[in-house]
Amino acid sequence: QVQLVESGGGLVQTGGSLRLSCAASGSIFAINDMAWYRQAPGNQREMVARITSTATTAYADSAKGRFTISRDNAKNTVYLQMNTLKPEDTAVYYCNARILPTNRAYWGQGTQVTVSS
Repeated sequence: QVQLVESGGGLVQTGGSLRLSCAASGSIFAINDMAWYRQAPGNQREMVARITSTATTAYADSAKGRFTISRDNAKNTVYLQMNTLKPEDTAVYYCNARILPTNRAYWGQGTQVTVSS
């Protein structure tokens, strides 16, 4: 069994910053890609940022220049630094990780991010 536990969400004003963390634990041989997704009410879940095991990153257009994804392989943890937050960033943010050797995808429980105008 693998568990992903997110932390760091909360309420912040427009222009503020938050740092999300997601720690994986359990039966982990290694972790392949890790990613952050978000889902706002009435919307589909969308990918925000992704990072490979070799630290190659990719971002949604809405996140480019404001968000930074990073990971600490020794701690099985992925981070999302979010700067210059906007009200449209309000959503539940989910961590996703592909765990080897099966490459099965696991999800965290989500953490709420609310940006007030």
